[in-house]
Parts: sequence; C-alpha cells; structure tokens
Amino acid sequence: MIVSASVIDLPLFLCYSQKFLKKLLFFRGFMDVKRICAEVLDGIRPDKKRVADVLYVVKPFLKSISDNLKSLKLSAKVVLGGSFAKGTWLSGDFDVDVFVKFAMKYKDDDLSGLLEQVLKPFGPERVHGSRDYFWVRKGGIKFEIVPVLAISRPEQAQNVTDFSPLHVAWVNENGAGLKDDIRLLKQFCKANGVYGAESFIRGFSGHVVDILVIHFNGFLNLLKAASSWKTNKKIVIDHYNKYKGRALFFLNKSKTQSPLVVVDPVQPDRNAAAALSLEKLRVFLKAVRGFLKRPSEEFFVLHKPDFNKLSKKGHLFVVDVKTLDAKPDVAGAKFVRAFEFVKKQLGDFGVVDSGWEWDEKSKGLWWFVLKQDELPVFFELKGPPVNLKDSVVAFKKKHKSVFVRNGRLFAKVKRDLTSAFDVLLQALGSDFVVGRVRSAKVGLV
Repeated sequence: MIVSASVIDLPLFLCYSQKFLKKLLFFRGFMDVKRICAEVLDGIRPDKKRVADVLYVVKPFLKSISDNLKSLKLSAKVVLGGSFAKGTWLSGDFDVDVFVKFAMKYKDDDLSGLLEQVLKPFGPERVHGSRDYFWVRKGGIKFEIVPVLAISRPEQAQNVTDFSPLHVAWVNENGAGLKDDIRLLKQFCKANGVYGAESFIRGFSGHVVDILVIHFNGFLNLLKAASSWKTNKKIVIDHYNKYKGRALFFLNKSKTQSPLVVVDPVQPDRNAAAALSLEKLRVFLKAVRGFLKRPSEEFFVLHKPDFNKLSKKGHLFVVDVKTLDAKPDVAGAKFVRAFEFVKKQLGDFGVVDSGWEWDEKSKGLWWFVLKQDELPVFFELKGPPVNLKDSVVAFKKKHKSVFVRNGRLFAKVKRDLTSAFDVLLQALGSDFVVGRVRSAKVGLV
C-alpha cells in the first residue's frame, strides 16, 4: 500500500519553525546567562577556608570588645552587621561591620563617646557622621564599628544608624535563599560604577541591592524587570504594597526626588534609594540591557581605564590627584566636584570622554579626552538682542569689536589662553580645586 505525503502548509510550518527557533535561542541564551552567573559566583563567593580565615580574626576581636564593655560596666551587646552578618559579602572586597547595641537607658548619652572608651586599646580612628563611628584595622581586616541603640521598634530610633540591625534581620528573614543573587547584583553594580550611596557616587546602596533582589526574587528576575524601566517617569518599588500604588502621594516630596523610589520595608516613610542619581540609573539600565542582549562575564569585571584606547579618541590629558585627609564621603565628594569644575573649564575644547577613579583612600586620577587641544585666539561672544537698549549700551561699553547678526549683538573677544594644557594648568591651580584636593598634577600616560 502506497501512502501519499500530505502537502505541507508552508506559511504555517515557517511560523511554527520561527517560534521554535525563538524558544531555542531564548533557552540557549538563558543557559548562557546561568553559566556566566555560576562562573562569576565562583570568583566572588568566599569559600570555606576564606570564611574560616576571616572568622579566626573576627571572633576574638568581637570578644575583646565585649570584655571591654563588661569591664567598663556598660550595658551593651556586640553583634556583626552589614554584608558579613547577612552572608552576602564578597571574597576579597569587604569590610566587617560591627554594631555595638547600647541599652535604651543610654538614649540620652553620647554613644560615640562611650564607644570610644571601649575601643581605646585598639587605636580606633574616629569617623564623623550623623553619629560618629570608628575604624579599626586588625589582622588585615578593616572593621567599621558603629554605636547604635538596641531598639525593638522603628519608632524608638534616635538616629538613622539605629535601624541598621533591623535591616540585617529583614534580609536574613526574607532573603535566606537569595544570598548569592545579592552577591551577583552587588558585583554587577560595582563593576559598572553604580554601587554605593555616597555623595560622590550616588549609586545603589547595599540596602537597596538587598531589597531589589528580594522584591523580584532573584538577580535575573530583577534584570528582566529593570530592562523595561523608563527613566522619563518615576519607578516605584513598594515591597509590602504599603501605599497601595500611591507612594509618591504619601511620601514626603523631598524624599522622592530620585528616579527610583524604593519604599524601605523597615522604615516605610523612607525612600531607600533617595541617593540614586538619574545618571547612575541610566548607566545601570544600559548595563542591564547590554548583559541580557549579549551575556558576558565582562559585565561583572571592573576595568581600569585603557589610556591607549582613550588616546585614539582625541587629545588625552591625565591628572594625578591626592585627596584630602578626611572621611571618604567628604573627600570623595570634593574630589568629584573638583573634577567636574576642571571638566567645565575645558568645555570649549570639546570634551569627547572623561572620567575619574579613586582608591577611597588618598590616590585618584582624572582623565579628559578633548576634540582639539588648541583654540583660535579670538572667539565670538553672544550679546543681547538689539531691542534691549540698556543691555546693548552696557555690552558695547564692555566690548570693543561689536557687530550685529540676526538682530543680536556679538563681540569678538580675545582669549587669555588658547592651549588646552595651559587652561588645564590654570584650572588645577584655581582656588576651587586647591581647596578640594591635596594636590593635582598633570601626569604622563
């Protein structure tokens, strides 16, 4: 018996084939992403030996602080905080946060002063903040030791730092199975220069990273959601739906100026992402879309500036900077403000690319790639419209070579400096820069 082949419906066949191909490509892409994330985690997740080595230093140090509290008859408890307490710290890139939780009976006392007495044997460095805290370096580890009140309810807090132990507890209660996802997002943000709420960064704080991963139930779920975010309207994350979609109405307007509003699950009247700038959100979203389109480990690697590549874009100038001996947030903010001032002074030369890096201690770099390194001796200065008589008189009085074009006055003005190098030197020697960094010198590439 001969069975005849049925005629294939070609359009239908192609339609199903394309759907199958899309699913296949999506599956392959998904597997690539999963593989890359696993490989990245291998490099950033501390192994058992690393954990043991760190605990070997941490445990005795915490006990020493606890013993000192007892000897001074202070009612306080020493606990781990930050990423170490959450189990989200990155191998090779971490500090150990320690909270000294003082009993509520000390709520009217100077907690920083009390803690300074406790830490005196360790030679602490006092860091000024909303409530002063301390740095101690021991066994190759930097400890950040913060005095807090042992609050049990948010309304008992007298300082923003009092909430920190509650943040740790919230992450441990709600993100038990998401610690590696938090590590991935943290590393992704660090590599793309958007991690940290400090005023000189204005990126994602560690707390916001925690909330986002927990809210979207994973790193990849967050990236998928973020890939559709638009920067021309507020993005609101309200994990517990506290405000029923009306967070922007109920929250204080001063707290919702950031492009991303994240209702703090511990302090619902607070926007945890208030420090995030539009610029850093755009950088983050560009990285997210780039990674999802072409997954690569490169998105998790912090790259040093490639001055060879930069020099091919135009005229490259590099400045070696030493920052002020101050709290990192203060020194960093002044470092960045000075950078922005210098960049503005070089504006007439056409800034093609620019950037900075800082070790958050004392050494930094600025770089500027300019379209041209020499300008004409004269330039045209735009003046007032001809119908503004008083302004016209004042403009003519101030400038000699004045002419009219399209109903507006212009003047031919001689530049004091025409060389980019000279303008750069002048900017570096200005009061604005000198008052914000210890030194700034043009370096060699």
